[in-house]
Amino acid sequence: MTGPDRREDIIQQVQKSAVPLSGSKLASIYHISRQVIVQDIALLRAEGYDIISTNRGYILNAVKFASRVFKVQHTDEQLNEELCSIVDLGGTVKNVMVNHRVYGHIEAELNIDSRRKVAEFMEDIQSGKSRPLKNITSNYHYHKIIADKEETLDMIEEMLRDKEFLVEVR
Repeated sequence: MTGPDRREDIIQQVQKSAVPLSGSKLASIYHISRQVIVQDIALLRAEGYDIISTNRGYILNAVKFASRVFKVQHTDEQLNEELCSIVDLGGTVKNVMVNHRVYGHIEAELNIDSRRKVAEFMEDIQSGKSRPLKNITSNYHYHKIIADKEETLDMIEEMLRDKEFLVEVR
């Protein structure tokens, strides 16, 4: 089982449990160390899960944000428009990912959730500190977007489609 698969399963285990689940219990379920569980819980919290540690184990305080991965393509000149449109609709651009034919899967965290963060990101790009990752794959790239609910992601998807940024995956 891969790490992401295990973490998704951990969330399901904690969610459906009527009692807190200890790190030791989770470790025995997955045949891993308790320390790996502690690291998994930290990663899940970073993804937006409100996991509470009690003296008897882990409980899920609230439901995770909705998330979706979008494949998009646009020019450098349209980058600001894409990011601002997503955050204006209530989305957070968690990352950017590309699948390069030689280098394979490349991913970078962004965590852009406001116009201020869009402006900071654009300033870094325009200052020459770096180039958009999408440039190594003919502008094709993916974003993991999180939002408060699925309906918000539906609006973001519709906006990306209307602006012709969305690449329809077959």
